[in-house]
Amino acid sequence: MDQLALIVGLLLATVVAVGLGDRLRLPYPVLMLLLAVALTFIPGFPEFEIAPELILPIFLPPLLFATAQKSSWAVFRVRWRTLLLLAVALVVISTAVVAGAAWLMIPGIGIPAAIALGAMVAPPDPVAVESVAGRVHMPRRLTTVLQSEGLFNDAAAIVIFQAAVAATVSGNNVGPGIIWQFVVGAAVAVLIGIAMGFLTKVITKLVTSMVARSAVTLVVPFAAYILAEELHASGVVAVVVTALELQRHARPQDAAERLTRTAFWDVVELLVTGLAFGLVGLEIRHVIHDEGTAIFGMVGMAVTTCVLVFVVRYLWLGLLALTARRRRNLLQPTSPKEVLILTWCGMRGLATLALALALPLTLPDGSDFPARHEILVIACAVLLATLVLPGLTLPWLMRVLNAREDGSYEHDAARLLARRAQSAAVAALKEHDLMKELPAEKVASVKERMRRLQAELLGDDLQNKPVVEKLKKGRELSVAVQTIALDAARQEVVAARGEPGTDPEIADRVLRQLDLRTMTMPD
Repeated sequence: MDQLALIVGLLLATVVAVGLGDRLRLPYPVLMLLLAVALTFIPGFPEFEIAPELILPIFLPPLLFATAQKSSWAVFRVRWRTLLLLAVALVVISTAVVAGAAWLMIPGIGIPAAIALGAMVAPPDPVAVESVAGRVHMPRRLTTVLQSEGLFNDAAAIVIFQAAVAATVSGNNVGPGIIWQFVVGAAVAVLIGIAMGFLTKVITKLVTSMVARSAVTLVVPFAAYILAEELHASGVVAVVVTALELQRHARPQDAAERLTRTAFWDVVELLVTGLAFGLVGLEIRHVIHDEGTAIFGMVGMAVTTCVLVFVVRYLWLGLLALTARRRRNLLQPTSPKEVLILTWCGMRGLATLALALALPLTLPDGSDFPARHEILVIACAVLLATLVLPGLTLPWLMRVLNAREDGSYEHDAARLLARRAQSAAVAALKEHDLMKELPAEKVASVKERMRRLQAELLGDDLQNKPVVEKLKKGRELSVAVQTIALDAARQEVVAARGEPGTDPEIADRVLRQLDLRTMTMPD
């Protein structure tokens, strides 16, 4: 009962942290982590233990799925080079540098165990980045780079970690076969994701309940992850591909289902994120308690590793900025200011803690896993340094660098989509026979309403404009005419969402406005 009460308390604390974060303009995951750490200092506070092998399967699928739903295949087609350089190359380089430092600093750790440490602190957390970047008006281009990096870097880190742990347990070294293992695992995971996306499409066609169709999307991420892991493939890649496939199969006419699913996943993402970071805080306190005073002897190693993590990321992003300017590539950082921001946003989170806790206690011969205590302390130190410090200071950094975006880019992008939707609606009305059956004055009113669709999609204030009177007179138009126009507009926005030059999140905002208008039409 104590465990259940603790989980319910963390969920309630998440809601409070969201409200407090809005007032203080701070990310609620960071507040949840700090709150959980503070709570465990209360005498008599109940202990909470979760099997390390369950942390990733429980929390990663829904959180990755929620983030991947905001993207599209077109984004990855355009950003594949940036994705490889950040999600794969940077993870490998960070792992190598940290492993080398650990091998020099920690007596008896061994190369495989040092590589395991490097892998667990290498990947930034997409959930932490998403919660922080959205609150500081970060330039949309940089936010998309961070999201793309975060969706796949866990896959590379987990493969390296698993190979390193297996080598430590068997007494062997990590060989070049890890590259083949990663490629094969990713390929199999892509096939699983495509198959799960197709299966979900079939199920949603057979199920008539809108609530049940939304619930299916909660089950599918776990199914994709577990199936991929059972086949020794990447569960992370399988979940991301499943989400992208579901978005690719989205139908323009499913307005009510989209609104229901969006609201459902907003709640799921908020509660799961808060619970995950709350448990991270509890586990960090548990590690501190277990190590006792011995932890002070590890401070120097922990600080050195934290500095290396920041420095490696900064230098690699700086190199990418130099090549981006030379090639005029706007999909990478292009200035020292952007390099510093992206470095500061390299926040570690759930994956780092889960991998740290997944370390075996002993080797087959009964001896302790090499330097396990030091690895746990260093991993938790990196997590705190890269999550709490940037999470609390990023708003200040954005103000100092004058790097906050005023929203003009997103507004212009939404305006372009709204114009396309408006044009599609007008064209559909002109071509449809229903327009020929309406009186001339009503045809003029419909056309005027469609010309104003762009302003409505962008949320412009129409209350003080004379055209409002004309719009009120047009309310008597038939639902059939409005349906034709809105269907054409939704079809255009859904098609635009899959194009390489379109920001999926902005397209989703415009589509949401169209869906809301559809749902408010009289029966």
